[in-house]
Amino acid sequence: MFGLGFTEIMIIAIIAVLFLGPDKLPSAMMEVAKFFRSAKKTISSVKDSLEQEMNVSEIKQEALAYKKELLDATNDVKKATDISDVGAQLTNLSDDMMADIEDKPKVKESPKISPKAEKVTFEKKKRIKKEDDIDV
Repeated sequence: MFGLGFTEIMIIAIIAVLFLGPDKLPSAMMEVAKFFRSAKKTISSVKDSLEQEMNVSEIKQEALAYKKELLDATNDVKKATDISDVGAQLTNLSDDMMADIEDKPKVKESPKISPKAEKVTFEKKKRIKKEDDIDV
């Protein structure tokens, strides 16, 4: 105990008997024992409170990690639902598409064949009889 050997404890006990006397020695020993018991309880309570604080700090770290994850998820949702960003992305997309069209080499277009102009009249057109038609 406290790095004291048996002989050192005996020397302290002899000095205590000489100074305190046989009448006060038992009460003094009880007071010393109470002091050591209370010191041991105090050290134990300090140790327990430190362990609780360590657990609280771990819980705080976990809570902060969850909070960070929630904030990141919230920001992702806001980015996904932000209409101005979507509009900007669509504008960039259309610009990219237009750039692709402008970058393509131009191909000679064949001349368009215009349909023959028909003469508009109110005359009845002659019907060509087919073999399947029935005369009535």
